[in-house]
Amino acid sequence: MAKISVLNRWFPHPLVSVMVGASWVMLAHSLDAATICMALLLAVVIPRLVRPFIDHTPNINWLAASKLFFVVLWDIIVSNIRVAKLVLGPTNKLHPKWFRVPLDTQHEEVNSLLAMIITTTPGTVSAGIDQDRGDILVHALSTDDPDAEIQTIKARYEQPLIQIFGVNTGESA
Repeated sequence: MAKISVLNRWFPHPLVSVMVGASWVMLAHSLDAATICMALLLAVVIPRLVRPFIDHTPNINWLAASKLFFVVLWDIIVSNIRVAKLVLGPTNKLHPKWFRVPLDTQHEEVNSLLAMIITTTPGTVSAGIDQDRGDILVHALSTDDPDAEIQTIKARYEQPLIQIFGVNTGESA
């Protein structure tokens, strides 16, 4: 049995601790002593409670993850504007389509995160991951070129996810 360090025992998921503590401070709209103490308490207790439910994911390329975060954030902002124009404009400009995005890997984290990114980007929704077929079913609010959409999803999201997790194409988790 591997020995767990004191720091790892108190903060099994440091990123979750930071997010919980910062969220508490933002929700409280205060930096007084009571708020900070409660944020620290929650930052210790909540990650310890959820420790069994969160797998440790080693070997993440954090630089690539940071870059992908900003790409997705930018795409969400741009897509919101594009979708607002489509929805508020004439309906004859809408060209909804279903298409399948072939997956380059069977790595569960890569494919799950890819589906999540597709869904959080306005104008597209991932309807399901079909591991047997090796694809994700996607609905686009409006597209004239599903092949271009597929290539964009693969280049902007899937390839960076593969790089983040250091996955070889065709590898499964």
